[in-house]
Amino acid sequence: MGAASAAASPLWTPDALARATGGTLTGPPAGAIGGISIDTRTLQPGDVFFAIRGENSDGHAYVGTAQQRGAALSVVERRRVGEMPDGAALLAVDDVLGALEAAGRAARARTHARIIGVTGSVGKTTTKEALALALGADGPTHASAASYNNHWGVPLSLARMPQASAYGVFELGMNHPGEITPLVAMVRPHVAIVTTIEPVHIAQFDSVEAIADAKAEIFTGVEPGGAAVLNRDNPHFERLAAAARAAGIATIISFGEAEGADARLSCVKLKPDMSTANADIMGESVSFKVGLPGRHIVQNALAVLAAAKLAGADLCLATLALSALGPPPGRGVRTVLAVKGGEALLIDESYNANTASMRAALAVLGTTPASGRGRRVAVLGDMLELGSAGEAMHRELAPAAACADLVFCAGPLMRALWEALPESRRGAWAPDSAALLPLVAERLRGGDVIMVKGSNGSRMGPLVRALTERFPAARLAEAAETSE
Repeated sequence: MGAASAAASPLWTPDALARATGGTLTGPPAGAIGGISIDTRTLQPGDVFFAIRGENSDGHAYVGTAQQRGAALSVVERRRVGEMPDGAALLAVDDVLGALEAAGRAARARTHARIIGVTGSVGKTTTKEALALALGADGPTHASAASYNNHWGVPLSLARMPQASAYGVFELGMNHPGEITPLVAMVRPHVAIVTTIEPVHIAQFDSVEAIADAKAEIFTGVEPGGAAVLNRDNPHFERLAAAARAAGIATIISFGEAEGADARLSCVKLKPDMSTANADIMGESVSFKVGLPGRHIVQNALAVLAAAKLAGADLCLATLALSALGPPPGRGVRTVLAVKGGEALLIDESYNANTASMRAALAVLGTTPASGRGRRVAVLGDMLELGSAGEAMHRELAPAAACADLVFCAGPLMRALWEALPESRRGAWAPDSAALLPLVAERLRGGDVIMVKGSNGSRMGPLVRALTERFPAARLAEAAETSE
């Protein structure tokens, strides 16, 4: 929200933010606050800038930039006030991150919104986006941006929530035990969703059961009378349900295809760019279309619709809204490439990877038709944080990768998959994504469908960007435009 909208309906007043954070206003009077930023590169006029100290940079060094960009106010440490530029409107606090957390708690306390918290090993961000659409069809909805699900992302998202919101949706992430507990204590959801439990970040845990226990920390912050929405098809359902009950949650709603699921999928038609489904949502029959492909997307849509109903939203409006669901960056964005012999379709799944999301992405590739002499091409980077089982987990992807006519692999762990593939489907292997890029580029041809995926550390995102720069063509606003 920029300065113009802030003038009509400010997110915060300087005095209210000072009270929330226990800070002291200094310098010239600050104007109404329209938004909150921790990055001057994206700061809008009228935003308050929190000068957070991170591992690689200190926000205090950018207060002058924030001032030049029209910041209404900068939140800084008391002991650093004397270092700040002349004429800067400041809010002096003991600890800037602590002040952001306090602002987040205050924003949560002042709203009457129904709050949904989302965690899980896979599918958190897409589920959060689907919730924002489904609930937004019923009333003003605030949702955390991008994947802001950590110790600074959650309080930042909370502090950005307008007081008049009818619904709030927040993503909670972790890669170590104990991380979700303080986050959910700030969010205090009325409904907690756990999408699924998979061996993600397994290097940091003794077992997958320990991952389930860490995700179950979300139940500790659920508001009295709240509900848990859990994946009935996941083998850890009973463990999660027991943890929810132990946390005092009486309403446990299951979703999936299993007999007895409260939100149960009865029929699904998977298409290259979307899916249609019939389901029973807690006793109410619905038909819906989801604007993204993949059975895993439909599964999580069941959780979205159950949560919407629990939150009191109109279920009919929620089902209609899901047709507009699009992919977040790096999670299925589709781009046309102008390659030798015509056009190719690039599916960008480069935002992180684990065994479950890799199989899901390969399944989507398998349902996406190539055209003419085109092929289905998988370009895969290492899945990281898998511990000692990493090599075996990569090798075990071979059956899922059978959907691809040609497989390119980058990284030492992906060497295990490469060696497990039949010779006829081996595109190339390289030690890293930069070395793999020219090998992929020289083999592409018109009609191909190329899916790129890997953990962030495997740097498949730069490979995607390099391909789009080398073979520029029109970006698809919707995948349906190319398949109809």
